[in-house]
Amino acid sequence: MHSNNELEVSIDLKRPLVVRALNRSKIRKKIAEYLFEISPSGSYTSDIAYHIKTTPTNVIGALRGMGSRYKEEESLIGLQIVEQINGGRHKDIKLYKLTDFGRQIIQNFK
Repeated sequence: MHSNNELEVSIDLKRPLVVRALNRSKIRKKIAEYLFEISPSGSYTSDIAYHIKTTPTNVIGALRGMGSRYKEEESLIGLQIVEQINGGRHKDIKLYKLTDFGRQIIQNFK
């Protein structure tokens, strides 16, 4: 079991990596900012794409990683900024929302 102090240290170590990843990708940053605006609600891939004016493929890449363009370890989910929530009757609908850590990061950007 992790203590709060250990958790704070790991978040502090991760923070520079997260800031770097957001600064390197306008799409990642726009997604995080959009999810911050609608927080605590989540959103669908296509809805996020519509609001930030990009394609759903770019959104999926930024959220989950996709090949060499969007590395999985630098994806919003990989950086623990965004979480995926499965919903709907058959659990096949995916919503994305900011984590508490993600909200802290975006608040610091503003």
